[in-house]
Amino acid sequence: MLKIVGAKGNIQSVDEFLKKLDKISNENNITIQVFDADIIYGKNHLISAVEHAMRAMERKTNTTNSLSMEILLYASGERQLKIAIPKMGIKKGKANIACVFIQQGLTDQLINDIFEQLSLDRDDKVLEGNIDTVKKFGIGENEINTVAKSKYGNLILEKVAMVDIIK
Repeated sequence: MLKIVGAKGNIQSVDEFLKKLDKISNENNITIQVFDADIIYGKNHLISAVEHAMRAMERKTNTTNSLSMEILLYASGERQLKIAIPKMGIKKGKANIACVFIQQGLTDQLINDIFEQLSLDRDDKVLEGNIDTVKKFGIGENEINTVAKSKYGNLILEKVAMVDIIK
């Protein structure tokens, strides 16, 4: 089961946060990936990344050796982690965070418990994208001007899909 959830928090140390997240993931046998939500353009952005990453893992065309890292690559529209992590990874300080959870039988209570352990407050509004999101993602004015405002998310979905084509 896939759940995409937004949150707000104050990240004191990215390394400590990720260690705690990894521990929670292992203890609960759950795949968790987190992103800077300011570069996420809606749930469809992450749904597409998850679908592409799962397909790559099934076909053994994956670039990384974990589903969570493969999701990060696809979500970023990049082929290398050294580019994807700075682009999409969470940052120190006050943060809007997009979270992907994958687990059979996943419950809202488990997500709430995880957020409590990570000192995060749920806020799905952080997942809504706008023109600033598209620009932060690295899409230029020329591309932006080719589509209607209601289609900005499609520009990002194209970049996600391009990772498959370029592989």
